[in-house]
Amino acid sequence: MKTTARAAAVLAVAVVGTALTSCGTAASSGDTVTVFAAASLQKPFTELGQRFEASHPGVDVRLSFAGSSDLVAQLSHGAPADVFASADTDTMRVAVEDGLVSGDPVTFAANTLTIVTEPGNPEGIASLTARPGEDRTVVVCVPQVPCGAATARAETAAGVDLAPVSEEMSVTDVLGKVTSGQADAGLVYVTDAQAAGDRVTAVPFPEAAGAVNTYPIAVLRQARDPSLATQFRVYVTGPEGRSVLAGAGFAAP
Repeated sequence: MKTTARAAAVLAVAVVGTALTSCGTAASSGDTVTVFAAASLQKPFTELGQRFEASHPGVDVRLSFAGSSDLVAQLSHGAPADVFASADTDTMRVAVEDGLVSGDPVTFAANTLTIVTEPGNPEGIASLTARPGEDRTVVVCVPQVPCGAATARAETAAGVDLAPVSEEMSVTDVLGKVTSGQADAGLVYVTDAQAAGDRVTAVPFPEAAGAVNTYPIAVLRQARDPSLATQFRVYVTGPEGRSVLAGAGFAAP
């Protein structure tokens, strides 16, 4: 009887140990969701990540922000991530065509360009076309990223060549050039101008209406926990996500 009882006890410990190991493995693979998001989403996604963690105990949301095209390049080279949020549909289409996306992307926000200047607009910039003075410096995004593609459309609509002194890889880099005094003006999203507060003066221009970018989000094919990744995508596109995005100045898609 003692031998039988001992064997049973050993078996029970082994079963419990196996169960605990199994549960631990499931938790470690499912308690983190890595999100690659366009640079212009930094403020709202940081808040949404914190809120998602609060409503999903034990979950860690890891956020990586950069120009959308740069993020797709990283993903194509094997960078690990679960969710991708792009600043335009063209870049998301590249991700889809490269086989990086699982399921259909969902559009969740829209954004529009504005001119930003130093506080008080000392150069008196009033429009996209009004550029008197050869020494005025302007910075924009490179054409390959969404804010740059939108800038090119706005230039075409206005019939102007901005002749920028530099082209940046992300909209936050453009904003940084203006806030640091390295440029007189830059083209950024209205949300970036809003986030910058009194560090810049925003100058709306009518041609921006024809250069609106819509933002799609998708679960990635390589997602370690597709269910958790889908939950985050649904959270962003749901009522709470919409509220946070609207507060940051994003329009509904």
